[in-house]
Amino acid sequence: MHNNKIEMKMVSKDITCPQHNINLRSGPSCNELEFDDAWETSSDVAEELIVGRIEEKEKIMIALLEGMSKKFVIFPIHGIGGIGKTTFARLIYNDPKFNCYSQVWVDVTRRFDLNKIRDSIIAQLSTKESLASEREKIHCSLVKLLSGKKILIVLDDLWEDNQFQIQELKDMIYHDKSNIIILVTTWSELVAERICTNLLPYKILPLTNDMCWDIIKQRSGFEDRGDKEQLMDIGQDIAQKCGGVALAALSLGFTLRSMNFDQWMKVKDSDIWNVPISNDLSMPNHVLASLELSYSYMSPFLKPCFTYCAMFPKGHKIVKDDLIYQWISLGFINPTKLLSNKQLCEKYIMQLLGLSFFQQLPPKVCYINIPILHMNFY
Repeated sequence: MHNNKIEMKMVSKDITCPQHNINLRSGPSCNELEFDDAWETSSDVAEELIVGRIEEKEKIMIALLEGMSKKFVIFPIHGIGGIGKTTFARLIYNDPKFNCYSQVWVDVTRRFDLNKIRDSIIAQLSTKESLASEREKIHCSLVKLLSGKKILIVLDDLWEDNQFQIQELKDMIYHDKSNIIILVTTWSELVAERICTNLLPYKILPLTNDMCWDIIKQRSGFEDRGDKEQLMDIGQDIAQKCGGVALAALSLGFTLRSMNFDQWMKVKDSDIWNVPISNDLSMPNHVLASLELSYSYMSPFLKPCFTYCAMFPKGHKIVKDDLIYQWISLGFINPTKLLSNKQLCEKYIMQLLGLSFFQQLPPKVCYINIPILHMNFY
């Protein structure tokens, strides 16, 4: 069995890698699936596909390189949910300038757990699994692993704003004989201000409407459409509704890929854009509206598979094949003449990847060198 993993997330993340286009259509022949392999799955962040962030990334790299003269640097990136914080952090994480650094990526859960953060850092820096179980031995293990190294640590999606907890986190990672750079992503400006050290927090601003339109065109295969001239104005109106948020544009772009002119019009004119969905300050209404629209156009066969994932807590990791077997055993999968149950599940996962509800991360982000998928969940 392949050890691919899926990680469940209850907070927004960004998908940046292209995926297979899979259209699951309901209707008279609702078992019919159409597959278009114009997009291939990639575990890396392709900079040429990142809209509107490359120049910002270079500015941040200059600031980080200047800060490298310090022994200990914490640099927070903050912005609303779906704006592109994780993508931005991954661009920096993958920069060749950090090739000589030991690298650690920690997905911080909404429920702050210092022990889990510590264990994740130890697991990624260790060459073998530590057998120590006592707190003091584990702490000594972390100190030893940090000693005398150049280390880049990404703490992705930090919510904790308690000053004492934040200080304890800093104290745990600090080592006076190491050069440690910590990149933090958070939706909260308060968290960013409390955790930063000698570099001021960086706020990611919304994309322009034109940038959102570029994303939608990428994801929808717009340039290859025969009706693109008729769809141009409609698509630009939809892009404006994304509110400058990359996740909204990504999800809608993939959804629009299989739609005709009338369906594009329905998306543009949907009442959901004007209905308040959530009071969550971390997630703007237009992001949730775009995701709800994408969900509403899901195949009825895919919806229960996606909804089932709500049972998993934020930050939960699951082997991909285990999730597939659970879907099958619960009767969520209706086999076709062309595909086995497992093949159909793989296609469903690819569909959720394309919709930006799942996200595939680079292998070096993992605890061990295997592909990992994230889930964007609300």
